[in-house]
Amino acid sequence: MADKTFSMSISGVEELERIFSGMNNIRWTAIVKKNVTEMFNRAKGTNPQEGGTPVDTGELRKSVRKLEDGIAYSAEYAPHVNYGHRTRNGGYVQGQHFATNNLVIQRPIYTGDLINAIRKEMT
Repeated sequence: MADKTFSMSISGVEELERIFSGMNNIRWTAIVKKNVTEMFNRAKGTNPQEGGTPVDTGELRKSVRKLEDGIAYSAEYAPHVNYGHRTRNGGYVQGQHFATNNLVIQRPIYTGDLINAIRKEMT
């Protein structure tokens, strides 16, 4: 029977360790805080296509809160306005996708901020 052994070697570990230890200097929480603040400020606007909160009575917009890692709406009807909902008579109200739009707008900004911080640390 043939000897079936598996072996592998890893080279460049020291370089990888240097890169990862350099990333410890990145202020990850500052990047998150910046992006959360941008989302929060955008949510205070009134144009749903631009990530702003639609206004009827103003309660939904007043209910937006900043969290450590995102924003949240305390108004219990926020998901219904964002995603849409059925009415009592069987109709359907289309969602305005304001929160979804805010996230879609912020995603590439956040990704870019992370990549820029990593690139800066690696040079």
